[in-house]
Amino acid sequence: MKKIIFLLFLASLTLFAMAKKQKSNNSDIDDWDYNASVETHSIQKRSRLQAPMMKMSSNSIGFSVGGAKDADNFYQNIKNNFLPKTKSMTYEGVFYDHYFKSPTDGVCKTLFCPTYTTHTRNNIFTDKKEHYVSVSLDSNINENDFKRKKLNIVVVLDISGSMSSQFNRYYYDKVGAKNSKDTLSKMQIANQSLIGMIDHLRDEDRLGVVLFDNNSYEAKPLRLIKDTNIEATKKHIKELKSRGGTNWSAGYERGVSYFNSLENTFKNPDIYENRIIFLTDAMPNRGELREDGLFGMVKKASKLGIYTTFIGVGVDFNTDLVEAVSKTKGANYYSVHSKDEFLKRMDKEFDYMVTPLVFDLSLKLQRTSNEIKAVYGSPQANLATGELMSVNTLFPSPTKDGKTKGGVILLKVKNTDDMRLTVTYKDRNGKSFTSSKKLSFKNSNDKSIQKAIILSDYVSLMQNWILDERKSCVDKITINYPFKTLQRRCLTYPPNREDYSLVSHWERRSCPMRVSGGYHKLFSIFSKDFKLKTSQFQDDSFTKELDALELLSTKNILKSTKIDDWKVDRWFILFLHSS
Repeated sequence: MKKIIFLLFLASLTLFAMAKKQKSNNSDIDDWDYNASVETHSIQKRSRLQAPMMKMSSNSIGFSVGGAKDADNFYQNIKNNFLPKTKSMTYEGVFYDHYFKSPTDGVCKTLFCPTYTTHTRNNIFTDKKEHYVSVSLDSNINENDFKRKKLNIVVVLDISGSMSSQFNRYYYDKVGAKNSKDTLSKMQIANQSLIGMIDHLRDEDRLGVVLFDNNSYEAKPLRLIKDTNIEATKKHIKELKSRGGTNWSAGYERGVSYFNSLENTFKNPDIYENRIIFLTDAMPNRGELREDGLFGMVKKASKLGIYTTFIGVGVDFNTDLVEAVSKTKGANYYSVHSKDEFLKRMDKEFDYMVTPLVFDLSLKLQRTSNEIKAVYGSPQANLATGELMSVNTLFPSPTKDGKTKGGVILLKVKNTDDMRLTVTYKDRNGKSFTSSKKLSFKNSNDKSIQKAIILSDYVSLMQNWILDERKSCVDKITINYPFKTLQRRCLTYPPNREDYSLVSHWERRSCPMRVSGGYHKLFSIFSKDFKLKTSQFQDDSFTKELDALELLSTKNILKSTKIDDWKVDRWFILFLHSS
């Protein structure tokens, strides 16, 4: 009898152990399913630590626009002696490197409270008076009250051959070149950044992973973090190798399909954020801008409540294409040039990055003789008319000492006549809001609008420089513009230039950085003025701009003894043929 009892006791222990083991396997699954990955070894179960929470203060948060969240691609290109691409620097990207104080004239009682400031200044190159209105992007949300929703995140990761190239060179300059020992490949940086970003997910979030080269691959199904062996997933990501061509559309289409498997309960926008994180060096073909290409897919997904964040890797990241795609509702993009710097940003901004709160913002001048001449700080600036300013998306943005990161849009207006500004927008549930205010123009001494103006001048100068120098690179013709011509137009709003849309945005090879004699002089003049004006702000946020101006104003002048005396601009001829 004792023997039977002992055997039953052993059997019960065995069954208990088996049940416990089975439960452990079911609750912590290594569901990676990409056959090309290196065979994995046994992985320890991760400790059940919650993702780091954002450090909150008692400040209210503000808003910043969607689109670019930095201009790092521009700075990395000039650092490596490459001529940047036109959209590597945008107004909203540069604004997001700075904090702007709101001239709040009362308590904000609604989700979004725009406040306005006016200022007139003399253009330093033409001495003409120019008139501006700043729109501060304020909110009634307290940092202590802000909490992002549960996330359904699908990462779409580029593993194409170009991702094997060095982080600081253009892949198509020298196909097949080996990486140096001291420089990581774009694939390695992307993998490390993705692994770090996963640490910000919580047990109630879901994660899926899609890979693409010529084709697309389901690497990891969309599953709750608490049911996923995250350490195993990280190891698989770390072992990924680049190969093949680039088929953006195939990767994105498969990423969207992941959301089809979710029950409607798990896609409820009141509870969940649905977002695709698209990591790439952004080197597809031009066809991606067709309605049936990536551009169309991102727009269709946004209508379904699936929004997209683009993360660009490497100096040859095609900012022009992604800037166009990120104009879509709910979209934004970041550049990655340092794993540590990127992860530092994610520590502070991840929850904001995935939480769009204001949509379809429009500002209209009503019954006025004034008009909007230019919009600085919105990806939808090209949609501005004489009366209307449009912004697809506002994201929450951190504040510091009562100032909001990137929390401003700048308008250049025709004159100083009184204006009635009417703002309309929708919240994430589609509810519409409207506010209206009469604005009398006065030359304000507010520092934030002055900061926005000098930064917009900086971006305009850089974009005009890139436009003019890139012609020389693309056409192999050195164009020696007279200094007076450059002086008149160097701070011109670039989209207003006739040749703005005609400069090729799709060249894959690099252009060597060059500074013609006229721009060398312009950079020197502007640099002195920029240093003088920014010194009044008493902050250290202008390091990137000052370093770039120092580099470009002291770079050796590129001289040419050959003259291009053709009277008709080639870009105008191209325009005629394309019409």
